Amino acid sequence: MQDVLKHLQVHIPFDQLLQKHLDKVLREGINPEIAFNCAILDRFTDGEYAGLAKKLCGPHRSITFHGPFMDLRPGAVDPEIRYVSFRRFLRVFEIAVHFRPRAIVFHPSYDERYYVSSGRKWLENSIETWSKLLPLADQLDTRIALENVYETDPDWIGRLLDSFPAQRVGFCFDTGHFNAFARAPLETWMDRLGPRLVETHLHDNRGALDEHLPVGEGTFPFGEFFSILERNGLRPILTVEAHTERHLSKTLLNIERLGVLEGFRRAASALPPVPEPASGRS
Repeated sequence: MQDVLKHLQVHIPFDQLLQKHLDKVLREGINPEIAFNCAILDRFTDGEYAGLAKKLCGPHRSITFHGPFMDLRPGAVDPEIRYVSFRRFLRVFEIAVHFRPRAIVFHPSYDERYYVSSGRKWLENSIETWSKLLPLADQLDTRIALENVYETDPDWIGRLLDSFPAQRVGFCFDTGHFNAFARAPLETWMDRLGPRLVETHLHDNRGALDEHLPVGEGTFPFGEFFSILERNGLRPILTVEAHTERHLSKTLLNIERLGVLEGFRRAASALPPVPEPASGRS
């Protein structure tokens, strides 16, 4: 399992990483995708973030971030909601100074059932929000990865991505969200957004709810997906979004059982070397 694990990011909330899993992460060489929510952002100090970064970061460990998303709408029609969303995202970039993550995942939060006839306004407001954060991504040499959730097809995310340079803003394809909520075929998503693919979140479900099952215990076509990656020369960061240690272990076992192990290795092997974090953190 270590051979698989070393090529993956593993989703871990910051508080659990700091208080429960740090020794295991250090001992087993786990590459974390550190997740933040409102409670974490309000609770911990810059000193605590910097202290963990000092223990965790190094030339042989890959780190990514997942920004907060509950109640946040970066394309909201209400400017006050956009402002609060922006401030939460800005705080993540302030924390990222200590860790220098390879990518920071955010939810663009488009839902056709919610915005109905306001799609163009959502796009205009979203472009404004992410444009303000783009200089910070430049300073950190990181990439913003915008993740699908309730989008039924790739159109609106595609329009948003088209507004930004590919080297700084890309796509995070979430397999579970696609399986539960998308209506357009997988090939359609990859044809439209594959060239902007930065990261993939790996989890499964049975096609109706966002169950976060281990890979291979639902109905997402992982074999087809990794064939598309290989055929198109796509090499995203691969992140396991397992919500329990048992699900993480089961996911790693299922990767081998399903015969997609080589797909994981091929997709990960061409990734650029993990950069050594910059010195002089506060």
